[in-house]
Amino acid sequence: MKKSSKTKKSNGLKLPLIIVAFLLVAAGAVSWLLLGPATAFSEKSKQITILKDETNKPAVLAVFEQAGILRFNSLLGLAGAPINLWDNMKPGRYEIKKGQSILQIIRMLKNGRFAEIKLVINKVRTKEEMARLISKNFPIDSAIVLAYISSNDSLKQFQTTAEMLFTQIIPNTYSFYYDASLSKIFRKLTTEGSSFWLKKERMQKAQALGMTPEQVYILASIVDEETNYDADKYKIASVYINRLKKQMPLQACPTIKYAMNDFTITRIYEKYLINPSPYNTYKFKGLPPGPICTPSPKTIDIVLNAPATDYIYFVAKSDFSGYHHFSDNYPEHNRYANEYQKALDAYMLKKQAQK
Repeated sequence: MKKSSKTKKSNGLKLPLIIVAFLLVAAGAVSWLLLGPATAFSEKSKQITILKDETNKPAVLAVFEQAGILRFNSLLGLAGAPINLWDNMKPGRYEIKKGQSILQIIRMLKNGRFAEIKLVINKVRTKEEMARLISKNFPIDSAIVLAYISSNDSLKQFQTTAEMLFTQIIPNTYSFYYDASLSKIFRKLTTEGSSFWLKKERMQKAQALGMTPEQVYILASIVDEETNYDADKYKIASVYINRLKKQMPLQACPTIKYAMNDFTITRIYEKYLINPSPYNTYKFKGLPPGPICTPSPKTIDIVLNAPATDYIYFVAKSDFSGYHHFSDNYPEHNRYANEYQKALDAYMLKKQAQK
């Protein structure tokens, strides 16, 4: 029995419709894979670092795989091929945000849109520490950083010297891109440092003390190393200001630790006081030639707002609370100092006996 022409025509129409439907479904699936959320992590974002010698396809995919970034890792390899991503990949640190699509990630990699680096500067004592901190966050060897910040020629553009560089750096969190140069990094740090002094009448307060911002910073670095208690910091600042006015040696123990380059010292012995370093404030009057750390902005403001007192001596309390006794005369100070020394001797003996 022959099929009718109507039936043949109907079957002939079904095949193209099936093909079209299949293509539409396939196109939708591809669009979903390329344009839909492709990330596999629950955090807000993740950062990855593509090294200079690892910009080839297998190496990059391995980085993504190890970091657990994508749901379908191989899709990145396939989608990147048509735009020659694997021939033009830029090494650097990238930030992938939760919910990004494969196409968005590919565009970011193709255009070399690097992640922002949050450089967190807290208390830094030495140039070596600063060099390690920058090297940890940027693709710059710490030896190169150290050479840069130790060179007056390099720092001339910032109107500072290797000894005074830290006076231009205020502890804070600073944003940079991964490929920032040392010049760009320190330009931002020193610019922000200059802006700091133009706020809250800091320049006027420094002038009222008869000091430059750099001198206030150096003094604040000493105060910051003396104690963690703000109430005592105000009084300690007043002690050192009074000593400077009287042209007395500061005799600041933290400067001895800095001169010895040993910040684990808990007790200052007589033998330390003959150190010839210009940072030895027992041997040399006045402020040391540079700061002994990057003090907190709060401590700088404490120095600027130090109360007027007659104190010229202070010593830690014998209860080891971290607070201090303050005196305006030597006999009283000596009594407190003896109390502390006896308590410290007893503590050291007890500690040795427990070994």
